[in-house]
This record gives sequence, C-alpha cells and structure tokens, in this order.
Amino acid sequence: MFAVIAVIIAALGTAYVIGKVITLRTGRLKAAAEPVEVDTEDLELSRTGPTIVHFSAVWCGPCAGVRRVVDQVCAELPAVAHVEIDMDANPEAARRLSVLSLPTTFIFDADGRQRYRASGVPKAADLRTALEPLLA
Repeated sequence: MFAVIAVIIAALGTAYVIGKVITLRTGRLKAAAEPVEVDTEDLELSRTGPTIVHFSAVWCGPCAGVRRVVDQVCAELPAVAHVEIDMDANPEAARRLSVLSLPTTFIFDADGRQRYRASGVPKAADLRTALEPLLA
C-alpha cells in the first residue's frame, strides 16, 4: 500500500514540475537571432512603425487576453499598429509563419521583418520593452 502511495506522489510531483516548466515558457517573447524575412504582403503591416500581429480564433479563450494586452500597449504607444488574424479564416498566413498553437503573437519592424514571437499571452511590459527600440 505504501509503495502505491509513493508512486502516486512521485507521479503527481513529476506532473507538477513539467507543468511549471511549460507554464514558465508561455507568453515569453523570443527575439529572432536575426530579423526573419517572410512573405508578409497580405498581413497589412505598417510601413511607418512596428506592427504587432497576433493569431487567434473565435474558439480560443486566451486569445481575448492577448487582445486586451495588445490594445493596452497600442494605446500607450500610438505609433505601433495592431493586426489580428483569425487562424481559421487565414490558414495560409498561419502556415507561412509556422503558427502551431494559439494564441501566437509576432512583432514586425517597419521593414516587415519578424523581430519577436510569443506563444501564449505575453505581458504588456514585455511587449513595450520589445517595441520601444523599434520606435526610435
């Protein structure tokens, strides 16, 4: 009996640690080693400043959280454009940018190059920190 309880506790502990590791990575902006060039013609990116592009879907609950965060940041930084793309309506754009999960957020510079990417809900402070150098 004690062995069974010990195995259950070990399994729960392992699951907890794995869950924490996955959660810690969610929403973190990852800088591209070099600005990534992809075909962005149909994404309606701004040519005068950075653009936040986030992929969402009607059925995606966390996507509403991204929308709130991005709207807040764009209100604070009016030179930043915001484009939301419904992954179900535009699967080709999602494929080109290798979007495998929702929500996924990108930051593009004024030249249309991908500078940052995040899966999950990014923090407003992280978005501002990534965007401010692109506004100069």
